[in-house]
Amino acid sequence: MRKNFRRKPKGRPIDGWLIVDKPTGIGSTDVVNQVKRAFEAQKAGHGGTLDPLATGLLPIAFGAATKTVPYVMDGTKVYRFTLRFGEARDSDDADGQVTQTSDARPDDAAIQAALAPLRGDIMQVPPIYSAIKVNGERAYDLAREGVAVQLEARPARVDRFELVERVDADTAIFEVQSGKGVYMRSLARDLALACGTVGHVAALRRTRVGPFLETDGITLDRIVVAGDTPPPSLDLLLPLATALADIPALAATEAEAARLGFGQALSLVEFMGRIPDAADPDGGLVRVLAAGRFVGLCRLEDGQLQPERLMAQA
Repeated sequence: MRKNFRRKPKGRPIDGWLIVDKPTGIGSTDVVNQVKRAFEAQKAGHGGTLDPLATGLLPIAFGAATKTVPYVMDGTKVYRFTLRFGEARDSDDADGQVTQTSDARPDDAAIQAALAPLRGDIMQVPPIYSAIKVNGERAYDLAREGVAVQLEARPARVDRFELVERVDADTAIFEVQSGKGVYMRSLARDLALACGTVGHVAALRRTRVGPFLETDGITLDRIVVAGDTPPPSLDLLLPLATALADIPALAATEAEAARLGFGQALSLVEFMGRIPDAADPDGGLVRVLAAGRFVGLCRLEDGQLQPERLMAQA
């Protein structure tokens, strides 16, 4: 009779978040792979892709923190990008090939007028060079093969879209605050078109992802060092629950935490007086803490506290 042996994972069991200030010219997956090797970690993933051209915050989750990646990706994001008027590119950024030119240059008043319809709940067509799947294939793979890619418009939420600097007639800098899945390249493309010209993103930087700010960022050269060097200090990592700081906290006893750990839903009557005011009683999430220890995420639903994502830290 053949026995099934589970292969022991390679690397160290590490839990927590590392907030990398990504340099330009490297993809998000490459950054994750380099950081994972540097820390000799068993498991790592990132909380929201940045294009190779882009710089800024790339949160990297280790171990149990990977379970919280979807909540980070759902969080508020802030970007600053430079829009270059006069050239459309196939990728909608400076890495692409020129597909159209225009001599028209909008003044500031025209830009401000075009910004308003691009705020709030909008419909947005993603760039053809994106990871969206078309008939099972990535759109960017099809585009690189010369296949004509048609992507459908999809809902997007833009909370803030502001002109912050007009460098010259060809160049303007914008700041955007948005939710999940909003493409800055599409915003730049659509804004230029609304101004009666064409344009593309010449530079892009992400300055916030959920609770993570620029002050949390660590440059890649502090982490990945050439040669035979020891792994970076674990002091560079932020605690797993840091990513969920925007979610209201609910205190539980150790006994209640144990019952949640077995997958039991608990009556909210037991938590009367402890439910945070900011929690939505109709399907809202809470962070459950027991003696300051992060237990996991639960949802307030049908008068019960329903376990949704429980943590088992290394």
